[in-house]
Amino acid sequence: MEIQLTADRIYLAGGYTDMRKSIDGLSAAVSQQYDLNPFVPSLFLFCGRRRDRIKGLLWQGDGFVLLYKRIESGSFQWPRETASLIELSPQQYRWLMEGLAIVQPRAVKVICPRCSI
Repeated sequence: MEIQLTADRIYLAGGYTDMRKSIDGLSAAVSQQYDLNPFVPSLFLFCGRRRDRIKGLLWQGDGFVLLYKRIESGSFQWPRETASLIELSPQQYRWLMEGLAIVQPRAVKVICPRCSI
């Protein structure tokens, strides 16, 4: 059996969320705190205070999917700014799920040879 989860956008809810919230509580947070429609094909990510668990909320047209990830060692690099909703690229989402920060320094400095003339 193959599970297909597709989202047009990925949003990270900064700060900490009460991880006891289920689908109804998280969808209420999306609409009330962030003034967005939870019934769009977007993945909304939430994290608790301990930063070792993430919940994801995704509307699939006929119902919500509630995703849950708990890491056994370490913590997620979660932004602490409350009341901020950050749109993530697919690459930033992968970094987050691998335990990395969503903002990475550049590995190679971009050089513009003609700019120094």
